[in-house]
Amino acid sequence: MHWFFAGQLLGVLAAYGLLLTRLFPIHSLLAFALIQGGVAAAITWILRGPRWWFPLHVLFLPSIILASRQHFSSIWFLAGFALLLAIYWTSFRSRVPLYLTNRPTADALLNLIQTEGAVRVLDAGCGTGFLLRWLALNAPSLRFEGLEIAPLPWLLAWMKTRGLPNCAVVRKSLWHMPWGFSDVVYVFLSPVPMVEVWRKALAEMRPGALLVSNSFEIPGVLPEQVITVADRRKTRLLIYRIPSQSPT
Repeated sequence: MHWFFAGQLLGVLAAYGLLLTRLFPIHSLLAFALIQGGVAAAITWILRGPRWWFPLHVLFLPSIILASRQHFSSIWFLAGFALLLAIYWTSFRSRVPLYLTNRPTADALLNLIQTEGAVRVLDAGCGTGFLLRWLALNAPSLRFEGLEIAPLPWLLAWMKTRGLPNCAVVRKSLWHMPWGFSDVVYVFLSPVPMVEVWRKALAEMRPGALLVSNSFEIPGVLPEQVITVADRRKTRLLIYRIPSQSPT
């Protein structure tokens, strides 16, 4: 999320620069906010950020300004806080935001799983369950499991997959569930926990099993393979194979 706030800050600086130079007259605070949001969204596009950040950038500051001009009941602020808590849960502590896997990446992962001959696949941090449902529908002979701790994404994932006999979603932290039963573990987290992710994989997964990380590298560990997905952001799947003997 630090990239999101970096975009917001750069948008503020750009809008303020226009205000000072008077190259583009800004006659109201709301106009300033809209320009700031547009610049922040453009920066996200240039940096190939998630698409769902675009409307957030555009509406973030204008929403704050409009809300400050209204007399809302405090219950609405409480409801908003509860909704954000249900979506992000302990992200402030784990520093793992809600990232969603796109369709081209799901296709690439399915091809890898089938090529590898995997039988059981774990999505450790499955979000809203799109990936799990896609894999389960397209590989009905395999077994898929998902872990998600945030209440609302877990509920959505459970609803999406509840009718699939080869798929299960558990509301549990990825740290509190063993990985040893899985042939492939897929993670799309953040740079922060990747060292601990690798330690857990080495301690629990069988030799020869695969840890697949979307976008984020394990510091100091070379992946066996890197798959570049043909999507807009050129997503990278980093493939790490569990060695026969864990390094000392």
